[in-house]
Amino acid sequence: MTEVLETAVGFPTVPFTSALVVVTGFWFLVLLGFADRNDFDADLDAAALGLGGVPVSVSASVLIALGWVLSLSGSVLLTEEIPRGLLFHLLQFALLLGALLVSWRVTRVLVRPLARLLPCERAPARRDVAGTARPSEGGAAGTVERTAQPPS
Repeated sequence: MTEVLETAVGFPTVPFTSALVVVTGFWFLVLLGFADRNDFDADLDAAALGLGGVPVSVSASVLIALGWVLSLSGSVLLTEEIPRGLLFHLLQFALLLGALLVSWRVTRVLVRPLARLLPCERAPARRDVAGTARPSEGGAAGTVERTAQPPS
């Protein structure tokens, strides 16, 4: 157990561990009702990274969890198999980049089926908020009646 904890707080796993703590805290706040799973959708366009179709919080959580597992398991293997030295440190850095790349590719594959289960809610359009203007019936020339339309 101490080996896993030491690996989780050591390089190259520590960036993923830190992000995983933040993600866990976020989902705890969602569970308690203080946050919503869609809170970060306006801040980042996940489609640019190939992770669109689901809320950013979901795709980021999957990416971080996969990266953490890959980095942790790779670090344990490196520690047991490679003697410490320059090669060990270069392989640790490569493991960090590799875990990030592989977790991104796997997350891209996993979010496609999740997109049907957890669709992103579209932001309200200007028309939804302002309504539409149409001439009022029987009114004086130039008067309009504003009607708000419910979001679809």
